[in-house]
Amino acid sequence: MTEAKHEGNCQHLLIYLSDYVDGEASASICAEIEQHLADCDNCRVVVDTLSQTVHLYQTMPQSDLPEDVRFRLYKSLDLEGYFKPK
Repeated sequence: MTEAKHEGNCQHLLIYLSDYVDGEASASICAEIEQHLADCDNCRVVVDTLSQTVHLYQTMPQSDLPEDVRFRLYKSLDLEGYFKPK
């Protein structure tokens, strides 16, 4: 595969990457991505890194922010309308 064609295929597959890592991509998309990963070291690194990041986020303990800190965060992000006290 030529370099330019290979890069275009990489870009095409990026839109499906999140679904692939989450296990929500269709079987045909999974097959296409896995075939691509067999030949593309760069994409394999991206998928491995994303998978590890998602895994770490999902397995790390989630700490609760104190309510006043949460309110200040929502306020600084201009999301006060979404703030729901616990």
